[in-house]
Amino acid sequence: MSTLALVDDDENILASLKIFFESEGYNVRTYTDGAAALTALAESPPDLAILDIKMPRMDGVEVLKRLRQSSNLPVIFLTSKDDEMDEVVGFNVGADDYITKPFSQRLLNERVKAILRRARAGAPGSEVGDKKPIVRGELVLDPNRHACTWKGDQVRLTVTEFLILQALAQRPGYVKSRDQLMDAAYDDQVYVDDRTIDSHIKRLRKKFRDIDGEFDAIETLYGVGYRYNEA
Repeated sequence: MSTLALVDDDENILASLKIFFESEGYNVRTYTDGAAALTALAESPPDLAILDIKMPRMDGVEVLKRLRQSSNLPVIFLTSKDDEMDEVVGFNVGADDYITKPFSQRLLNERVKAILRRARAGAPGSEVGDKKPIVRGELVLDPNRHACTWKGDQVRLTVTEFLILQALAQRPGYVKSRDQLMDAAYDDQVYVDDRTIDSHIKRLRKKFRDIDGEFDAIETLYGVGYRYNEA
């Protein structure tokens, strides 16, 4: 049984989502305060967290920024506004998905199930846990352990980031369109738009450049897509 953490200062939304997800078979923890949630998420990580962006004291973006310093916990962001900047900021700090209020509980559940499936697929002991590591020059990707290293240094990746990089690294030099990367990283029933992939790529590059300022293995072909260039 998977455990979800719901973080939102709107107690009506929390109560409604808690009832819904418990009826779907999840264990559910709820928090109305970002600061309190951060402590709980770090001390006892759930399988996935759903964070509201707009909260007093500590908003969802700040919670995730701090969480990403030590954790790859899958996270879905909620926001009350259809604000493009919120979405870009959310993905840039490492969110796996994003949904705007008001939303369908069924749609949110599909997003949750899709991310949990992707996370479990690469977990040790899973049915697909016998994939060979991908070695491309200084890059090593181990799908069995959801591990990534560059020049021997660990790179912490979210589930979505790992799947996008894996899709690129599997065929170095070949261009992957945004649609192909969306297919690799998301289930068919989950719609995301082009800027979602662009935001994940931006986040990937930043993580590698934090380790190696000269990292340039992920190339943009404007109007076409992305490719991984093996050194």
